[in-house]
Amino acid sequence: MASVMEDPTLERHFKGHRDAVTCADFSPNSKHLASGSVDKSLMIWNLALKTRAYRYFGHQDVITGVQFSPSGNLVATSSKDRTVRLWTPTMKGESTMFKAHTAAVRSVAFSHDGQRLVTASDDKSIKVWSVRGQCFNYSLNQHTNWVRCARFSPDGRLIASCGDDRSVRLWDTSTKRCINCFTDYVGSTTFVDFNSSGTCIASSGADSSLKIWDLRTNRLIQQYQVHSAGINTFSFHPSDNYLISGSSDSTVKILDLLEGRLIYTLHGHKGAVITVAFSRTGEVFASGGTDGQVLMWRTNFDTKSYRDVLQQHGRRSTPDPPPHLSDIHPRVPHLHRPQSADIQIRPTVADTRSADPHVTERGQAVHRTTSKGSFDQQAALQTGPAMPGESNTVHVSVIVFKSSSVKCLVHFIMPFKDAPLF
Repeated sequence: MASVMEDPTLERHFKGHRDAVTCADFSPNSKHLASGSVDKSLMIWNLALKTRAYRYFGHQDVITGVQFSPSGNLVATSSKDRTVRLWTPTMKGESTMFKAHTAAVRSVAFSHDGQRLVTASDDKSIKVWSVRGQCFNYSLNQHTNWVRCARFSPDGRLIASCGDDRSVRLWDTSTKRCINCFTDYVGSTTFVDFNSSGTCIASSGADSSLKIWDLRTNRLIQQYQVHSAGINTFSFHPSDNYLISGSSDSTVKILDLLEGRLIYTLHGHKGAVITVAFSRTGEVFASGGTDGQVLMWRTNFDTKSYRDVLQQHGRRSTPDPPPHLSDIHPRVPHLHRPQSADIQIRPTVADTRSADPHVTERGQAVHRTTSKGSFDQQAALQTGPAMPGESNTVHVSVIVFKSSSVKCLVHFIMPFKDAPLF
């Protein structure tokens, strides 16, 4: 039998959210993990052992998306409260708020140079924002239903989007026009992203299918039907050789894209898996779901080949000749169904190495920006328990009372030491 170190292993579990975990992303240096939740909070987890986690409040509704900037100095979140926030991940928890859309914002993502943000919304639009100027740039408007997800290509010249109109669209950021549309879905499309080379996009659907398209030929080159319920999310490994997917069937699947097949099924969540994300190095990945947990797994992909692992597990492997992602010639799409052997992993809490970290709650100072250019400012006061060597956090708070004849401004100013998390 293969040792557990040759299979993906559950390393950590984080319990700090009070409701379903909807999104997660690793910092560029892979030292921190950000997660958002139905409980309206953003959490920053320090991946070093025996270190605290931080919970930030500011959104007024479910957080739907989260992403670190390429530099790691900012964290962007989107929410059903129709706003997007740019957080400075310090103990003070300052954020800039964009009044982004007229309906729930479903996703937010940075361009790879960190200069722009793209957001997708239930108002059927995609919007692009300037990070440095903190202003609205332009909208893309051809979807006919809710837009679930939008992502920049690695070179920033394209945007891929998908939504409840059952389409995946490709946009040219220079002309701001839709240059391609893929409509081969039975139900809504739930997630879309580019691989790291930008030559392919993958998209997932509520029909439990996952499809990979070659953008050089505009052809479907791989198709997987390995989940028993809708796929909510997926993530490419940085090498582009693997992909993980999370589904409402409570499992995480690992696909070998070069072999063109399912290799692992991971059972760890007690409900739907809503988010998965690889770290920038690909050594670990995170998953989150309706059970309120964030699980962190070690990949161990490079210790042995998949064939060797299958043989040591006493199983047979007879893969079909796959269409490789590096092949520029179009082929008949490879459809993989879950009949063939894959390795089932059912970890327990005992597999993890540490207890849950201490969670410190933080408020934030907020600057608000709208797509029309209006601007206002507010602040929130929220304190957490003091740790050894620290004092309780106290923020600047502004409270305004209004009536027909009286406006009273009460302004509290108290000291605060702004210590960076990183």
